[in-house]
This record gives sequence, structure tokens and C-alpha cells, in this order.
Amino acid sequence: MDRGESIRDPATASRLFLILAGLVLLWPLLKATEFRPWALFEADSVQATVRFLGSFWPIAVEPDFLRLVARETWRTVAMATAAISLALVLAIPLSLIAARVLSLSALTGTMSRVPFLIRRLIHGVLILLRSIPELVWALVFVRVVGLGPTAGVLAIALTYTGMLGKVYTEILESTDPHASRALLRTGSSRTQTFFYALLPTCAAELISYTVYRWECAIRSSVVLGFVGAGGLGQEMDNSMKMFAGAEVATLLLVFIGLVALADRASATIRRIIE
Repeated sequence: MDRGESIRDPATASRLFLILAGLVLLWPLLKATEFRPWALFEADSVQATVRFLGSFWPIAVEPDFLRLVARETWRTVAMATAAISLALVLAIPLSLIAARVLSLSALTGTMSRVPFLIRRLIHGVLILLRSIPELVWALVFVRVVGLGPTAGVLAIALTYTGMLGKVYTEILESTDPHASRALLRTGSSRTQTFFYALLPTCAAELISYTVYRWECAIRSSVVLGFVGAGGLGQEMDNSMKMFAGAEVATLLLVFIGLVALADRASATIRRIIE
């Protein structure tokens, strides 16, 4: 056998076909979105970028502005934490109801009609909550409760209830059902079964995902500030409208530091629970 033939990958042709097929399928999507990255390198775009970035220096370090940034940073963290707490209050009971592994009627093999319909209804509620982005919820609540962090907290809480409820349900249903079924058959309640059979097995995974969602909520709270939900995002929106590049640079640096601290905090919590 020739040396070149002996080291030839037999899957090369199929992989090349899949890559080409993927590009063919991707092309209509790029056309539909009018994706033109080369526009970034046109003369007008380059000049606008240089002017915008040039306005970032020197960054704003005035004491009054830094006090404002500190207050809005704390408000951003508070928004994310309050939203996650409210989402947990809603998502935990919904996921416990939706999880088939905690169903008494499913012990015989086929779930009864009423519990089945209730679980379908809960799944529908979770789909509805997470299918509407928090930005849309924020626009609704800004009109209902007015400008400020309350709209952001409610918007994040509703969307994250759907996300947390879905993932919590999947985590519970992916565990070994033998222990939970044994407890249910001996007369234990759903709550007892959850705490003694399911939670010891999947606690680390549940906490890890919750901490990750809290980190995401901090980023979401900044985005919601652009629609009047308060926090760093609203201050950044105000600075950009006033073409205050120095203030935008300071806010961006604070936001980067905030996300880095949230990432470090989440990593520490995961290390503790593991």
C-alpha cells in the first residue's frame, strides 16, 4: 500500500460534502439578513468608527459621575438578584408540578388524564414565558408601572421563570427514577420525594444553572436599561444620546468589570458546591 493512501482520511469526502451543503443552506439566510461585513471597511464606516472610538479618551472620572455610576451599578446587581429570586419563587413549584418523575399517577405506567392535562398546561405556560424576550416584557411593564428598575425586575423574572422551569424539569426527569418511585410507592409525598430522592442527586446541577442564569440576568438588566428600566444601561443610553464618548467608555469598563466579578463569583459558588 502506498504511504499516501495509508494515511488518507476515509471520511474526507463526506465531511467536505457536509461543509459545502452547510454553506449552500447558509447563503439564503445571509441574503435574507443582508449580511455585509465588508461594509465595516468602507471609508465612511472607518471614519465614523475612528471618531467614535477617539471620543472615548480620556475616560470620564469626575467624582459626581463616578458616584452616579456606583449607584447605578448597585442598582443593576440588585435588579438581577431580585429578578432571579422572583423567578425562583415561580419556577420551582412549576417545575415540580411539570416533572413526570414526581407524578403519583405515572407509577402504573400511564399518567391519568387530569394530571397529564395539568402538566401540559404548565409546559405551555413555561413556553409562553420564555418565548417572549425580556426586552418585550420590559416595554410592556414600562408602560404599566413606569420607568425604573421595577419594570426590569418583572421583565427578567417572567422570561427567566420560563427558562428556569424548563431546565429544572429536564434536570429532574434526567435523574435515575428508581429512588423517587420507591419513595412514592411507600406513601411519601411529592415534597418528601423531591428533598430525599431527587435533590441530593441533582443539587449541584440545579445550583450551577441558577448561578449561570443570575450572571445572564446581570447582562440582561443592562440591556433593559436602554428601554427605561434603570441601571447602567439607562445611563449608557443617555450618554450615547448626548455623544459623551468619555462617559460611555467609563460605563463600558465598569460593565466589563461587573461581568468579570459575576463570573468569578459564579465560579466560586460552583467550586463550593462541587
